[in-house]
Amino acid sequence: METLIIVIFILGYLAITLEHNLKLDKLIPALGMMAILWALVAFGIDNYINWFDSGAHKLIEGFASFTNDEKHHLLEETLLHHLGKTAEILFFLLGAMTIVEIIDYFDGFATFKNYIKTKNKKKLLWIFAALAFILSAIIDNLTATIVLITILQKIINDKETRIWFAGLIIIAANAGGAWSPIGDVTTTMLWIGKKVTTIKLIEYLIIPSLLCVIVPVVIASFMKPFQGNIEDIEVENGGSKSKYGPTMLYLGLTAIIFVPIFKTITHLPPYVGMMLSLSVVGLFAEIYSRSQFSISKAIDEEGDDAHGFHSPVHQSLSKIEMPSVLFFFGILMAVAALESLGMLFIGAEHLKTIIPNTDVVIMLLGIGSAVVDNVPLVAASMGMFQQPIDDHIWHFIAFSAGTGGSMLIIGSAAGVVAMGMEKINFFWYFKNIAWLAAIGFVVGSLAFMFLRQF
Repeated sequence: METLIIVIFILGYLAITLEHNLKLDKLIPALGMMAILWALVAFGIDNYINWFDSGAHKLIEGFASFTNDEKHHLLEETLLHHLGKTAEILFFLLGAMTIVEIIDYFDGFATFKNYIKTKNKKKLLWIFAALAFILSAIIDNLTATIVLITILQKIINDKETRIWFAGLIIIAANAGGAWSPIGDVTTTMLWIGKKVTTIKLIEYLIIPSLLCVIVPVVIASFMKPFQGNIEDIEVENGGSKSKYGPTMLYLGLTAIIFVPIFKTITHLPPYVGMMLSLSVVGLFAEIYSRSQFSISKAIDEEGDDAHGFHSPVHQSLSKIEMPSVLFFFGILMAVAALESLGMLFIGAEHLKTIIPNTDVVIMLLGIGSAVVDNVPLVAASMGMFQQPIDDHIWHFIAFSAGTGGSMLIIGSAAGVVAMGMEKINFFWYFKNIAWLAAIGFVVGSLAFMFLRQF
């Protein structure tokens, strides 16, 4: 049965990796794999000899001698435990995504266009790289990439020039997301999973992440595509379309930054703070849109039933990328099935025997994240390694998985969305941008290894 479970996982993983070739959304194999794996676990529960206690981070002694009723009861408890931990991540992401959509509803991100008043390509490169690095740490690397490429499309008409900028934005966004607990799904997983704390994550990864983006940008600034001035630039001094745009931008970003502070003060899970932030941002959004919002419907000032379509909160919720949320659910719960049977724990022990140098293993994880999705890789690593919170291994995993994906355009959410928005060719990116991302990844990794000694 264990062999069948591993085969199903590998097949599901391949289907996720080859989603573009199969023309099949990755959430479908992720959800199917999750359901089949847990069904196989339930069918074979009487015959398994190992069971992993996620709370104690060790195999349960004497599991093979448990009665059938005890094993089934433990299965239900374990499934509920993993569902709860996964829900914490999903509700956190839903809250953050909704706040970002509310900001966009008021065209708040257009405020950034006021800072771009140069035609010099080299200066523009540094401006976009800096914005990507900072924004991704606050609103996550995926959203930061969408926002900046949207702005890029408004100020640079030449597509050949634009895709070069997009390539460096991907590197900067992924580097920026690595040092923030809310900058990337994988760092959020490690943070919520109590593997890292906000202060230590920033302390150990801010410099490696900076080097990861600065070195490629310095090299790129001497390359031909970033020489001279752009032909056409559109600078909209008027800012956002809504007069509340800048206010909602600053309010939304402040609300998201407040979440780690709330967690530190209250010691409650991060999703609680995110829900509080969402409620505050939603309140101001409703006030500014001059509408009243209830769970069932929105009623405007004249009292007409608007069925929620005039509510910024309702509209923002309707734009949430639910396929991504369901994919995270499927893959995290699928990995949890392997973890529960002790496969990841036992696999880690064998891996340590084959490759005793943990740094090499983690760097291979980073390279692997460029080929396959980094979410399941990090989820697997959380089951493989049992080091305590804020151990350097977790910080290195956060950096490696977050920045390694930049080496291929399909290796990160930021790369995939940029590929879709600008129709960037896979091989063009591999030829022109991958080597820059690889240099940044290696330099950042070496910097981390050096700094952790102090």
